[in-house]
Amino acid sequence: MMKKILIVFTGGTFSMVIDEATGGAVPKFSGEELIRRIPYAKELADIECYDFGMYPGPHMTPQLMFDLSNKIKEFLAKDNFDGVIVTHGTDTLEETAYLLDLTLGTKIPVVVIGSMKNASDPDWDGPRNLIDAISICLNDNCKNLGVLVCLNGEINAASEVTKTFTDEIDTFHSLDFGSLGFVDKNRVILNRLPRKLETLNAKNIVTNVDLLTTYAGMNDKFFRFSTDTCVDGLVVEALGVGNVPPEAFKGIKYAVDKNIPVLLVSRCPAGETLDIYSYPGAGKWLSSIGVIFTDYLNGQKARIKMMLALGITRDHIELKKIFESLEG
Repeated sequence: MMKKILIVFTGGTFSMVIDEATGGAVPKFSGEELIRRIPYAKELADIECYDFGMYPGPHMTPQLMFDLSNKIKEFLAKDNFDGVIVTHGTDTLEETAYLLDLTLGTKIPVVVIGSMKNASDPDWDGPRNLIDAISICLNDNCKNLGVLVCLNGEINAASEVTKTFTDEIDTFHSLDFGSLGFVDKNRVILNRLPRKLETLNAKNIVTNVDLLTTYAGMNDKFFRFSTDTCVDGLVVEALGVGNVPPEAFKGIKYAVDKNIPVLLVSRCPAGETLDIYSYPGAGKWLSSIGVIFTDYLNGQKARIKMMLALGITRDHIELKKIFESLEG
């Protein structure tokens, strides 16, 4: 008996073709239509398709991501699936994958895929990515790994991966720790486990969280604007290992004094934040006023986690535990 796999289609370039009127790629195909274009998929598994939507990556919102997670939970509660595959636009794929990783809490393989080429391209990479994802779902060694991302044959943990190149097929990588493994001719090769697995039991998502990137000479105006417009949380992409310009520090302190939780990441593409400097605006100053430091998260992922954490608690001490505990 073939294993049963749920494929949830959300749109993205995977579902697109070139529109003759505009000359640009637009969503067109439903899940069933896409599967018919990749008939080999049904030779590998018993596939059930569900169309969540036809969203380009930039049209996905945190609330839609949360709704997607709940919809997948509904499917898993009523049927015994051996794996789940989610097709997604690559622009926001890492955010959706990370939200699913934090909320699904399932042992079966869950793989998020996309496509850098649309179905009109002769080198459309969608079929390979789908077949690779099916191979992962069929492999028992891929259970209990959290949500995975697989494009171009490379398997990465949702908590670690990021999009690194605007339009190359080889774009998704884990810059801090490297890939978990790869798929080659339907064979799954795993080299390591994800560094960290955690689940946040959020009943709702608080989407009113801003993400601000610091830069040389930045002042306090954007922090004050976010605070004065009643933001629920702030994620700050700091310089280097976790430092900001002195005037930006004043803006962060303004937010903290108004009881806005502030989470610190680095604008660098890899690395964690640490309070190792003590000049004005540096990490020691930020830590002393209650800014929360993160553990190897980029800004967009930290924002997703903050939204879910705020759906659990508004208590600063509890929020700090969620972000700074190595055990999650």
